[in-house]
Amino acid sequence: MGVHREVMMQKPCILSKPVNGTRRVNTVTLSSNWSGYAIPGKKGAFTRIQGSWTVPFVRPTSRDTYSSAWIGIDGFRNTSLIQTGTAHDFVHGKPEYYAWWEILPAAETRIPKPVRPGDQMAAVIVKRSSQKWLITLRNLTQNWVFQTLQRYAGPGSSAEWIVEAPSINNITTDLAKFSPVTFRNCRVNKKNPRFKPAQAVVMVQNNRIVSVPSRPLGAGDAFVVRRTSIPVR
Repeated sequence: MGVHREVMMQKPCILSKPVNGTRRVNTVTLSSNWSGYAIPGKKGAFTRIQGSWTVPFVRPTSRDTYSSAWIGIDGFRNTSLIQTGTAHDFVHGKPEYYAWWEILPAAETRIPKPVRPGDQMAAVIVKRSSQKWLITLRNLTQNWVFQTLQRYAGPGSSAEWIVEAPSINNITTDLAKFSPVTFRNCRVNKKNPRFKPAQAVVMVQNNRIVSVPSRPLGAGDAFVVRRTSIPVR
């Protein structure tokens, strides 16, 4: 197990540096580590989240690059976070794929189950009692299910469906070159979130837009995150 595995961590949404004097462009939030959709709310507003996605392929890069797709509660406008997802990295000259869960401030915990690009994933995180939350991650392609009941005392004030550039030693990594990630069947508190364009989060690294979610698709419960490379002007 490499050192990078021991210190890998997803982090709360880090707002990017202002662009043209603002951290919002065309009503979307700019972040240096997140892209996708994030719904803010009052304390205790969110007690259940779910979503499905396809594990993307990653293309070779000249240096180590990383990406994660996940669903979670909190982390947007607060520093708590409970989440589960998949990682798709290009490390030491080869692609690497795995599943994980995480509750900040602890680092991610790997799930010892196989993950391959193209696999269909489905995840649910639900509050079971005052501080007990059940995390469930399914690989529908390889027919496995992972569950863990964990203590979590976060505010429950945001819900997210995200592709992230995770952190190593508190430094945000370079985003991997991944194939498009489609989030489907998104639900919050068992309801269709009916995403709004203003809830979108766009990732900016090194003065370039590197990852962008599409407008809401279908009934408002789906979207696609695409890897890009667009200069910020």
